[in-house]
Amino acid sequence: MSTAAPAAKRDRTHYLYIAVIVAVGLGIAVGILLPEVGKELKPLGTGFVNLIKMMISPIIFCTIALGVGSVAKAAKVGRVGGLAIGYFLIMSTVALVIGLVVGNILQPGTGLHLTPEIAEKGQGQIAKSEGTVEFLLGIIPKTLVSAFTEGEVLQTLLVALLAGFALQKLGTKGEPIRRGIEHIQRLVFRILAMIMWAAPVGAFGAIAAVVGETGWKALQSLAVIMLGFYITCALFVFVVLGLIIGLLARVNIFKLLKYLGREFLLILSTSSSESALPRLIAKMEHAGVSKPVVGITVPTGYSFNLDGTAIYLTMASIFIADALDKPLTIGEQISLLVFMIIASKGAAGVTGAGLATLAGGLSSHRPELVDGVGFIVGIDRFMSEARALTNFAGNAVATVLIGTWTNEIDREQLDRTLNGESPFDEATLLDENASESTTESGMKET
Repeated sequence: MSTAAPAAKRDRTHYLYIAVIVAVGLGIAVGILLPEVGKELKPLGTGFVNLIKMMISPIIFCTIALGVGSVAKAAKVGRVGGLAIGYFLIMSTVALVIGLVVGNILQPGTGLHLTPEIAEKGQGQIAKSEGTVEFLLGIIPKTLVSAFTEGEVLQTLLVALLAGFALQKLGTKGEPIRRGIEHIQRLVFRILAMIMWAAPVGAFGAIAAVVGETGWKALQSLAVIMLGFYITCALFVFVVLGLIIGLLARVNIFKLLKYLGREFLLILSTSSSESALPRLIAKMEHAGVSKPVVGITVPTGYSFNLDGTAIYLTMASIFIADALDKPLTIGEQISLLVFMIIASKGAAGVTGAGLATLAGGLSSHRPELVDGVGFIVGIDRFMSEARALTNFAGNAVATVLIGTWTNEIDREQLDRTLNGESPFDEATLLDENASESTTESGMKET
């Protein structure tokens, strides 16, 4: 009975994925064969982006307000929670920096010239940008609710942070409010899921317009950012995470990933690392990591350790800016990185949340770039698998590392498991128990 609902959800997502692929193919065909018609279809992509923009403020408020609460809860459990949060923040920052570096090296959007406004307009807007004092004062909204009505992302972020800290100060008295925000979050994510069914239409219009305007050059640029993203994720997992777990925990990254092979296939078929969350908990416990460490690290990691998403957000931001001939300055890239570190914490496990976070980051720094999100709607679904796989690998590595640092891991059992001497018994996986524990401790934030 318990597996029927998830199966239906996976099927629906699969249909959406197929629809996006078909829409992208049709958009490319229209753009090449009927370029003038393709240009006229741009409003379809713009309309979809506007729907995403509509959801930015409520998504950021709900996820950050609840996320601050989960950080405080995790920190209360002591050493394990503190190590987990510190490690996740560091690795997310590293992933964001890697995304910025690779994006600046590849510069896949350079030369597309997707708008008639060339560099002068971008340079003029940079020159007219506010000073530091004006910028900081602009973060403070006129009223508590004006940030939502005016769509100011940084103001929404400030209100969300204040609300989250206030909820913690209220203690048990704040529980009804927190539950209310959780209900609002469910409503917001349900609306977002409904909007995502318009993704095929948005992808069709956006791709047709881009290809109609630039021809094959657009396809080459989209291919470059996709391949660059895949390669960057692979290097991050096998080189960065591989070195860290090898040096600090004496574990072979290839053996760990092989042990989790079935989970990677599950993620690949659903485009969501959330689908394998209960199995990751069960397999990490079987591998010798203690239940308290697994129970704290895995759910917290699903909300705060989004390495693949971090790489995607930064590379996509640079691609959009370059494609519109309005490149981001180094200062803007750094401030965008800081924003993404905070805002990306709410982009886990929800279809479309990554696009909303990307739009929110661009809106907070360079609002004129937000419409460029439509250019990558078509390839976002193709990149979601790499994001999910990278996020999952990062959480698995984090669990082993924190278990090692806290001496809450059975090294003999870990070695036997990774060497294939103690295989995982699928019959011992209790989905009911796993789903209950993860829903209470981690799924609310995703």
